Amino acid sequence: MKKLAGKIAVITGGSSGIGLATAKRFVAEGAHVVMTGRREKELNEAAALIRDNVTTVVGDVARLDDLDRLYTVVKEKHGHIDILFANAGAGTIAPLAAATEAHFDQTFDVNVKGLFFTVQKALPLFRDGGSIILTSSVSNVMGLPGFSAYAASKAAVRNFARAWTLELKDRKIRVNSMSPRTDRDPRFGDDDGPHS
Repeated sequence: MKKLAGKIAVITGGSSGIGLATAKRFVAEGAHVVMTGRREKELNEAAALIRDNVTTVVGDVARLDDLDRLYTVVKEKHGHIDILFANAGAGTIAPLAAATEAHFDQTFDVNVKGLFFTVQKALPLFRDGGSIILTSSVSNVMGLPGFSAYAASKAAVRNFARAWTLELKDRKIRVNSMSPRTDRDPRFGDDDGPHS
């Protein structure tokens, strides 16, 4: 029997990278995946690669109305969630002296506010004993020039996991934060900067 047979998984930021790879793996292991992303064309292409057991919902995690629409689809189609992979993220290089309010807001709107409400709004649909996975970054423990806002936002994600582990223990919902590093991320070029 497949490890995730019959499980319902929601993945944000599912149209490329870690999110798409995870969606493929979850489906291969028997799950039905509901994935979301901001760009409809890329999201549809990702779903075409997976083929079976995938539902797409176009949306931006920084927009609470889009999250409500995502979870309405999940509720109507499946009725519950077993796994949530809060993977959507954003970040650009901006040194302290040059960073703008727009840069700061966009980084925190997606990486902090968006992730926070992605999890909060999922809770009513969560089965006890489920799993929440949060994408942080190795930058949450590294000092990297130009990435201070991004790194701070990813440190917030790590701390959400610590708090939510305690808050959700009575429901036996596991919360884990992962801190990936990729050396070839299209958002940052082929440099040795932070990632994900």
